[in-house]
Amino acid sequence: MSEPIRVLVTGAAGQIAYSLLYSIGNGSVFGKDQPIILVLLDITPMMGVLDGVLMELQDCALPLLKDVIATDKEDVAFKDLDVAILVGSMPRRDGMERKDLLKANVKIFKCQGAALEKYAKKSVKVIVVGNPANTNCLTACKSAPSIPKENFSCLTRLDHNRAKAQIALKLGVTSDDVKNVIIWGNHSSTQYPDVSHAKVKLHGKEVGVYDALKDDSWLKGEFITTVQQRGAAVIKARKLSSAMSAAKAICDHVRDIWFGTPEGEFVSMGIISDGNPYGIPDDLLYSFPVTIKNKTWKVVEGLTINDFSREKMDLTAKELAEEKETAFEFLSSA
Repeated sequence: MSEPIRVLVTGAAGQIAYSLLYSIGNGSVFGKDQPIILVLLDITPMMGVLDGVLMELQDCALPLLKDVIATDKEDVAFKDLDVAILVGSMPRRDGMERKDLLKANVKIFKCQGAALEKYAKKSVKVIVVGNPANTNCLTACKSAPSIPKENFSCLTRLDHNRAKAQIALKLGVTSDDVKNVIIWGNHSSTQYPDVSHAKVKLHGKEVGVYDALKDDSWLKGEFITTVQQRGAAVIKARKLSSAMSAAKAICDHVRDIWFGTPEGEFVSMGIISDGNPYGIPDDLLYSFPVTIKNKTWKVVEGLTINDFSREKMDLTAKELAEEKETAFEFLSSA
């Protein structure tokens, strides 16, 4: 058995965490021989609920869970972390402007970035899930200057998985048969789900998705809007936001950071855009196609970008630049 790793989940009393914690504890993310000290952070009013989650984790009797710590204190939560999964954020309330949402979250993620800086290991891997995820991630990153910016990423894997699933459903294959879809940009409705480099396994052969489907108008229209607006569609149907699928995507994202991506496959995650080969301005937290090896990501290079893609990639970059500007106005005053 290896030494235990310390893994923090914030917003631990919430519904995404409720779907996530069992998978972390049972070895599905960090492997079946990796013991874990699981740290659960939430706000003080949620401590009663968190106590119930703690009881349930104890009752799962998971052999890999060496300890579970439930807390509302940042100095306890962020101490000596190997992995921080930041799920908790201020949710959007009815009638709330995106600007107000940004303002509330800048405050949260500035504090958590500062706590990472002060208490966590410098090698910590930080995954931001709470929305607006890209800008929250950038805020945390800026607030922890001594942790390498490459260690910060935000979740666009849910969008990536949604795109894979839509293609698989349309072709009557399983989503495992679809690979190399891309989510470019922001985890918002401006994201660009791109399948121009995606492949699908049909009758034992790998074919490009455009060739396989022969339905360009669907791929350039309804497919994109379905993926962009899927979160809203789930809320409308369930009256609650995506939790099971979000938790599954977090597991995929973190497992790929930990163990790497399969040969010949890439995945999407929001990362710092510095020096990227696709003309996206530096200093944005933007979703790119990446491969991962030795816990280090690398942007996939050499993909041809047509005019249709270029326009969509620039549009979502513009939104991120505007969000960043708004957030950083608050950041200096927060």
